[in-house]
Amino acid sequence: MTARLLIIAGSDSGGGAGIQADIKTVTMLGGHAMTAITAITAQNTLGVTAVHPVPTDMVIAQIDAVASDIGVDAIKIGMIGSAETAARVADRISQIGAPIVFDPVMVATSGAALADADTIAAFARLMEMATLTTPNLPELAALGGEAEAVRLAGHVLVKGGHAESEILIDRLMDRTGEVMRWEDARIETAHTHGTGCTLASAIATGLGQGLTLEDAIGRARQFVRAALLAAPGFGGGHGPMGHQAVHGFALC
Repeated sequence: MTARLLIIAGSDSGGGAGIQADIKTVTMLGGHAMTAITAITAQNTLGVTAVHPVPTDMVIAQIDAVASDIGVDAIKIGMIGSAETAARVADRISQIGAPIVFDPVMVATSGAALADADTIAAFARLMEMATLTTPNLPELAALGGEAEAVRLAGHVLVKGGHAESEILIDRLMDRTGEVMRWEDARIETAHTHGTGCTLASAIATGLGQGLTLEDAIGRARQFVRAALLAAPGFGGGHGPMGHQAVHGFALC
């Protein structure tokens, strides 16, 4: 049966990140993407020019609509919109019982802030519920560092893309220490918009399809790398990846 993925995240008008990247990722990996949109953003490859949070009741209504009829095999959470929405989403998805991948989105690739201090503070409960939390290095620092993140989340994928090195290292951590690491040569490209969204959605899709956490991460990383190499080169800034050009990753 096709895995049913519930994506709780913001919309990116430029199509490179957010809900748009999530839908493309889930679809290319053979899943069925469903959405609860938390915010509407006006953005392109150069930056974010406006953000409009979706009212919390509407976010919950979207979750209720799909969960009550279609069902949910895994959940991906990205941009959450507000502290109130974070709390209400946590209450609602605790009743679903599916694996959760939480990407604690705080800042867009362009540098625009996508979460205020109150919202970041509300991330703790979502981290406690998540099967996996996937912060980049700046997000990890904002969450109180590696030890605090692991204490809250249990399983954390520390993404090394922001480190200044030719070898990119991602580390899966739990409360006992490092569980596994992946190392690859850095792909030199400006077209990196949506890498975090894509990775988290790809991992969630793998979990919904029954892959182990390690296997889901490994496949997701290779999907992201393939999409980076297939980037179409759109825009004058941080352009979108080439999700639609990647084939051969779906679990049939």
